[in-house]
Amino acid sequence: MAGTMTAAVLTGFGGPEMLQVRAVPVPQPGPGEVRVRVAAAAVNNTDVWTRQGAYGLPGRPDALAGWRGPVQFPRIQGGDIAGTVDAVGPGGDPELTGRRVLVDPALYDGPGDGANPVGLLGSEADGGFAGHVLVAAERVHDVTGSPLTDEQLACLPVSYGTAMGMLERAGVGSGETLLVTGASGGVGLALVQLAAARGARVVASTSRAKSELVAEAGAHRVVHRDDGDLAAAVATAAPDGLDAVADVVGGAAVGALLPALHDGGRWVVAGALGGAVIDLDLRRLYLHNIALIGSSMHTPAHFARLAGIARAGGIRPRVAARHALVDIHAAQQEFARGEHTGKIVVLP
Repeated sequence: MAGTMTAAVLTGFGGPEMLQVRAVPVPQPGPGEVRVRVAAAAVNNTDVWTRQGAYGLPGRPDALAGWRGPVQFPRIQGGDIAGTVDAVGPGGDPELTGRRVLVDPALYDGPGDGANPVGLLGSEADGGFAGHVLVAAERVHDVTGSPLTDEQLACLPVSYGTAMGMLERAGVGSGETLLVTGASGGVGLALVQLAAARGARVVASTSRAKSELVAEAGAHRVVHRDDGDLAAAVATAAPDGLDAVADVVGGAAVGALLPALHDGGRWVVAGALGGAVIDLDLRRLYLHNIALIGSSMHTPAHFARLAGIARAGGIRPRVAARHALVDIHAAQQEFARGEHTGKIVVLP
């Protein structure tokens, strides 16, 4: 297949003007690759922060960098991808052609189910804000029979993959009490849905304005971070304490809420929206055998489990808004305002 396609191309670190919608050649799959015709993609913090170069470097927190450091420009953004395989590279399985797929956007440090993510489509390789995208053949998961729409499927890879990684690494199970911070965001809402689906009792922290939607997603109790004393509100919502915390906010709440964890509890963190540098009384950590777990995205095994949930329609992601690919700037502006609950979808 020759010709061109429309793509949202990041030309460097900076403001919205660095993201340009333009025609680029349709990519051709090589050995071990498939080409996916994109049906829907979705916007993430990663897209905005990569454009801004907001990740910093070790010892240089204000340095312009992607999440793994340098970014090779130009780069087609977009890590959330659902679509249909329309070409297979030399030596590949022709049976994949025509299959509806969910794309694992991670680039891993090696083979095996427990490999660590060291790159991301849309950051370290071209992503899905385009008509087509090249993907390693082992990273497409057949969801042909899923009852989810393409838009719902596109909500899953980054946010729900990150949430799945957090829950798996922290070992959150049925009957446990879990606090989810930032529960109305993409990862936060995914945590609420996935944790409730596995039988956990979810206490969710969000704004009062978004509490009803978070409760509808499966939270058993909702506490309002804008009411003042969050630690007191959590103590009321979970009087017997917490088994685990799934945190995408960070900041001062870490030190304030750590005493709410049972002995042997787990605090898993995958974000720092409320502050990346914190004061922490380490005695509260080691005296109570609490595990502090960093979780960046997911492993291949985590994503395979998520794909199984997608095939069964076990959760229904919330689509907050839709934009055409040519309106990618409007999509990112709406995302940055933070007034939505759920995912903002981009349609090529």
